[in-house]
Amino acid sequence: QVQVVESGGGLVQPGGSLRLSCAASGATLAYYAIGWFRQAPGKEREGISCISGNNGDPYYAEFVKGRFTISRDNAKNTVYLEMHNLKPEDTAVYYCAVEAPMFRQCALTRPYDYWGQGTQVTVSA
Repeated sequence: QVQVVESGGGLVQPGGSLRLSCAASGATLAYYAIGWFRQAPGKEREGISCISGNNGDPYYAEFVKGRFTISRDNAKNTVYLEMHNLKPEDTAVYYCAVEAPMFRQCALTRPYDYWGQGTQVTVSA
């Protein structure tokens, strides 16, 4: 059974930075496409970024390009999302998810199979 746990959320001022972590048990994250998503109150969940399970290529939604960076530490079996220049509109619950087929190029539009419980990010002065 794959279990996914996010951490690193919190309260940050506009312009600040946070690093979210996604740790997993029951799966070697290096082999899977991993996605980061977020959901703000009253809004639909949206895809932010993903990292491929075949070659580690990252993908970013347009609205986070240049501000967010996804990376993977295979030794720690952890995927990170570094977020800089945070804006109030980045406030949301952030989720990490694992796509079950191995060695795939990531895409935010395909269904993901294993999800964490989410971590709250609040950007406010």
